Amino acid sequence: MSLGATYRRIENELEALPDNTSLSRTYCNRWSGRLVIDGKYVKVKGYEKKIPFIYGIDYLTHDIPVGLLAPSENYFAYAKLFSLLKSINYPLQLTVADENAPLEKALFISYPRAKLQLCHNHYLENIRESLLVRTEEEFQGFFFRLRQTFRAEIISRKRQTLFHDIYQDYVLDQVREQEKEMLKAIMIDIQRKYNKLFAYENNGNDYFPHSPQTTNIVESYNSHLQGRLKSIKGFESFYSAKRFLNAWLIRRRTKTLTDCNKRFKHLNGFAPLQMSLKRGLPYPQIIGLNPPKKHP
Repeated sequence: MSLGATYRRIENELEALPDNTSLSRTYCNRWSGRLVIDGKYVKVKGYEKKIPFIYGIDYLTHDIPVGLLAPSENYFAYAKLFSLLKSINYPLQLTVADENAPLEKALFISYPRAKLQLCHNHYLENIRESLLVRTEEEFQGFFFRLRQTFRAEIISRKRQTLFHDIYQDYVLDQVREQEKEMLKAIMIDIQRKYNKLFAYENNGNDYFPHSPQTTNIVESYNSHLQGRLKSIKGFESFYSAKRFLNAWLIRRRTKTLTDCNKRFKHLNGFAPLQMSLKRGLPYPQIIGLNPPKKHP
């Protein structure tokens, strides 16, 4: 086939695909309600800067119920994302994301009873950078002990005791006033955001068992997406970008998982879409993609 014929064939395939949100609405309802939200910036002709492609991964199924391309990352983009989730009756209980004011506002308007869990990796990385822990030794001991308190197996009461000990050892005993105020501000910020940093727990008991504390799963998917985008370099229009990203979402949902480990070993051999399908429904025939295993 010529290059032009190949391109037209691909365009026809992309146009024939269903909308990802419609696919979720028609076929799926077995989600965990624990949604990890993040995204990837993509280059689109006509926009001065890269624009955000935002999507959410259902943590326990690894399925991607919704995703959207937006002109900018603001309240309206996240309001649209949560509106799509409501349109498919997604049972959102816990959202895991980076600290993001527009996301938080849109979340609690659409899902007032949902909880927001801040990504521990990004929160701790911001502290690490502010203290220059990677290059200077002065606050390495403080940061090491602080990081240990974020371990998921530590119950709330124990964690508060550890925070108190760190405050005593590093804030009150700090000689220089400038360093004392810096560490004090970090400890105060943790307490102020405690309910969002540890939203998955409730008085030391698992409130949302088997919930993530990071957005690592989305970042893993982003690395796959980056491999696709690297050769494209940019899209000719908003529509062509939206069409391609819709196809990418569906491909991720129908691709057999092979590298899951620990608690997710049982997902290997299945496609994420299979895990969220309504019981009794046959696997949807999407341009000839068949399930790799019997519907679980």
